[in-house]
Amino acid sequence: MSKRPVFLCAINNILSGTCNEDCKFCTQSVRYHADIERYTYKPVSQIVEEAKRAHVHGALGYCLVTAGKGLDDKKTDYVAEAAQAIKKELPSLTLIACNGTASVEQLRYLKTHGIDSYNHNLETSEAYYSEICTTHGWQERYATCEAVKTAGLALCSGGIFGMGETKEDRDNLLEAIVSLSPESVPLNFYHPNPALPIKERTINKEEATAIIRKAREMLGEERLLMVAGGRELLFGGAEAEMFDAGANAIVIGDYLTTPGAAPHKDLEMLRKLGLEVATHCDQH
Repeated sequence: MSKRPVFLCAINNILSGTCNEDCKFCTQSVRYHADIERYTYKPVSQIVEEAKRAHVHGALGYCLVTAGKGLDDKKTDYVAEAAQAIKKELPSLTLIACNGTASVEQLRYLKTHGIDSYNHNLETSEAYYSEICTTHGWQERYATCEAVKTAGLALCSGGIFGMGETKEDRDNLLEAIVSLSPESVPLNFYHPNPALPIKERTINKEEATAIIRKAREMLGEERLLMVAGGRELLFGGAEAEMFDAGANAIVIGDYLTTPGAAPHKDLEMLRKLGLEVATHCDQH
């Protein structure tokens, strides 16, 4: 098993369940009426306290997520306010924004207010994208990723596997991700929900492990390769396999609308595997 330190990241869903897009994998779309908590504009003071708790558990990265297709002026100001408040208390924390499509101007504004990295996933291959979303196109997602680089932010971009795509789709997605030269790549594995149109996860642990291994080979050794959504479903009790395949980052705590393992359990898992928790980040 690789002994590279493991980077820990936490997610905060600061504006939940209010998206009008039709992405078939996402419980935050209002179209599917999933049984999730929905709210707008979580208080900044609460966001700061939640960031402090994540930091205590070893999180070096902290992602501020808003539901919806993309940024507007109100959301941009809100994310910037939250980022500044967190940086005031935790200046060493790497702040990631995940707010959908964004312009270079909006991204530069976030950078000047404390955001270090921007997460925008390609989700699947360009060819398969229309099967999982019809309200916006794949090229729009790719263009936002390019805008992140232009704005001088670190890029975090990955996708979701197990939504009915072919092996060719998976390979094409990885190639598209690599073409963007992201600093970090989150690999998500589809988490079914009875409200969503995609009813079953079409990937197993062996296939997921092969994807992690191939992503590591394509990205090289220096990039962060994170196993994010669906980790507990596929790798619960077998985490050694994903680290052995090349993963060097995980999400701790809860995801956007699904629960994750308690952070102390993940820390115990890493200790049992003989893996160290990363203590610094050079991704920005």
